[in-house]
Amino acid sequence: MKKTILVFAGIASIFAMTTAFSNDTASTKTSSGYIKPTDTELKQKLTPLQYSVTQNEDTEQPFNNEYWDEKRDGIYVDVVSGEPLFSSTHKFKSGTGWPSFYKPLETSNVAEKTDYILIFPRTEVRSTNADSHLGHVFSDGPEPTGLRYCINSASLRFIPKDKLKNEGYDKYAALFEE
Repeated sequence: MKKTILVFAGIASIFAMTTAFSNDTASTKTSSGYIKPTDTELKQKLTPLQYSVTQNEDTEQPFNNEYWDEKRDGIYVDVVSGEPLFSSTHKFKSGTGWPSFYKPLETSNVAEKTDYILIFPRTEVRSTNADSHLGHVFSDGPEPTGLRYCINSASLRFIPKDKLKNEGYDKYAALFEE
């Protein structure tokens, strides 16, 4: 009986390891119809830092990233899928060295889950369709929400207000009308 259990446990362990370390080569379709690129396609499309942040939950350096001090009007979309995520109208200077927002532009495009990477629980922020790691949300932000979405620039693509229409995001132009 003990041998049978040990053999079964060994086979299960090998299966789990091969599944965990296999190179995902198939595209993944989400419930919204978005088809996530394969791992190979993502490595070709993204910079090494973008890939590391969005696919491996890495964190870029503070104060040494593309959008931490971006002041132009526009929106921020997922670098993988183009999902609209945040707006400069909700951005604030947090002093952390990463772009910070007090709320998402489209709440349906932002998912939250608890992670324990630093031992204590934190709320990770991911894009809904591409499942890209974006950053974390904390409860030390400004009013009206009291939240601080601390987001990696490497997970974002910025679209300035004057390019919204050309990029297919014209519905957000009204945010920047005076």
